Amino acid sequence: MLLRNNIPLSYIFGKIKKELIFVILYSIGIVVLYQNFHVTRISIPIAVPALLGTIISLLLAFRSNQAYDRWWEARIIWGAIVNDSRTISRQILSFVENPYDLDEIEQFKKRFIKRQIAWCNALSLSLRGFNTHKGIEKHLDKNELNSIKNQRNVTVALLELHAMDLKKALAEGWINKYQQIQMDQSITALCNHMGGSQRIKNTIFPVTYSKYINMSIQLFILLLPFGLIEYFGYMEVPVVIAISTFFLLVEKMAIHLQDPFENKPTDTPTTTICRNIEKDLYQMLDDHKLYEDMPQLEKAGIGSYYIL
Repeated sequence: MLLRNNIPLSYIFGKIKKELIFVILYSIGIVVLYQNFHVTRISIPIAVPALLGTIISLLLAFRSNQAYDRWWEARIIWGAIVNDSRTISRQILSFVENPYDLDEIEQFKKRFIKRQIAWCNALSLSLRGFNTHKGIEKHLDKNELNSIKNQRNVTVALLELHAMDLKKALAEGWINKYQQIQMDQSITALCNHMGGSQRIKNTIFPVTYSKYINMSIQLFILLLPFGLIEYFGYMEVPVVIAISTFFLLVEKMAIHLQDPFENKPTDTPTTTICRNIEKDLYQMLDDHKLYEDMPQLEKAGIGSYYIL
């Protein structure tokens, strides 16, 4: 996701480059024909494109609002994933105890928390359409990797391993029933967040609604030069370009925001969020190796602010 305050103009106008070239050529063509060939001197009242532009503005405002709501809902879900990842890790560290075998308990805690890091990264990868089996190996041991190797939904498989570890901890007497219920509620919350993210990912914004708005904008751009030609002459060209650019950019913004998990600069920054979760959970484990490797990882592009 783009987090820079100064977004390059080349990025902004690059999104509507083809449409902008058409508008420039079309508006120039209309004014040249109008000024040099009397037979093509066609004009329409300015009220016609003005009324159409007002209607399109209302439709674009509604669509932009709905698209932003989808993006913001995705961000809220991933904010909750951050909180619940910290919560379940804190519960594991504070609840699980066995004074007779400290080494086994430490390994259990470390394995569970690293699996939670793997779950966050696997969910991010799956939402963006990447192979979830790659990129999480460093957080899992051989037995865990073997158990999820043939699983279609890796995130579900990892939550199942969470649940099995809780069952084992209860059976071994490392936690009591009330603690097991609390931690199971945390796993349920993670499952709900996963379902919410997948719902946004798999729910397609109505195609007909997008198509109708796009057709309306095209009609507006086609009519606009004829409504301005008598008032502006050759100056009609920059005016048409400026107005058309505004409508095209707003439409493109809504299109990008409506799909927050498509691996675009306008996405919900799941990669950065996963990186922050990783840092927090390693800190809770008191493992400083991550911080020692941080400069090399960021230099290699891991945990960067946007993925393209």
